[in-house]
This record gives sequence, C-alpha cells and structure tokens, in this order.
Amino acid sequence: MNALHQPRGPRRHGRVLLPVVCCLLVSACDQQQGDTAGSATALPPVTTQVVGPQPGPDRALPRTTNPFEDDLAAAVEGRHLFRFYNCEGCHGGRAGGGMGPSLRDAEWLYGAGSQEIFNSIAQGRSYGMPAWGTKLPPAQIWLLVSYIESLNTSVEPAPPPPNPSYPDPPHRE
Repeated sequence: MNALHQPRGPRRHGRVLLPVVCCLLVSACDQQQGDTAGSATALPPVTTQVVGPQPGPDRALPRTTNPFEDDLAAAVEGRHLFRFYNCEGCHGGRAGGGMGPSLRDAEWLYGAGSQEIFNSIAQGRSYGMPAWGTKLPPAQIWLLVSYIESLNTSVEPAPPPPNPSYPDPPHRE
C-alpha cells in the first residue's frame, strides 16, 4: 500500500487497541467472577415463594382438629389477628362481608368445618382469597379459625350490634 491509503490517527490505533482491550476485559471478568463468592457485594440466592392455589393433582390432607376449640381466649386472640392481618379489608368489619364473602352466614362454599376453614386460609381459594399458609404459622391460622367459628354464637368476642332490619339471622349449629 502506498502512504495515501494507510490509515492514520485514531482509526489505526483503534484497530490495534480493540483486540487488546477486549482480552483485558474478558480476563478481568473471569477474575471478578471468581472473587464474588466471598465478597460482601455478592447477590443473595434467589428464592421462590408459593402464592395462591397450586397446580397439580389433589392429594388427601391429614385431618386435624383445632387445638383451640371452645377456647374463648383463643377466639379473642383470633379476632385480634383478624384485624392485625387486615382480613377486615376483604371480609368487612366483624366479618360481615365486603369484596370477600361474609363469614357470618350459615352457608359456606368450601365447607364450614374447622379443617375446611383452616385449608381455605392456608391454601387460599379461587377468585381472590390468598394463601396464607406460607406466611402464617399453623397456630395463628387455628386462632383465626377459632374466631371465625365463634361468629354468630353466644361466645363471639365483640359482636356487632343487632340489625333491626334482620333481627334473627341464621346461626351456626
């Protein structure tokens, strides 16, 4: 090539320096990856949390009984948890219903027994009931069950005032 066609200036240096810079970057990345195992800036491992109903075949769950059954103090503590976890946000104040169903009535879609109520809270249900089993310990879920079972009974903690339009609502048996 003659002198007129030889690249000069930054283009010529760029052609020479580009492979050198690439090699340095690759070796620096390899070295940095080896150092991250013990560094304080390493990212924590990724964890997954189960939310809502899970796909897969149904399996029989063990039948258990409410360890707080017929315990008035447990119903009072369950009411406190009902308010603390904002169950009122969906089920309304004193569980009378809101965007979520009333828990005071006598008819239940998924069953009104202790185990069924526990499963509804722990596993969640379609159309909006989140699964709380990964967030709450079983003892707290059982306390919530105790409160829910006390609704419309003579032992209900802090019952609502009577409704003059509906003086005799159906009660749980």
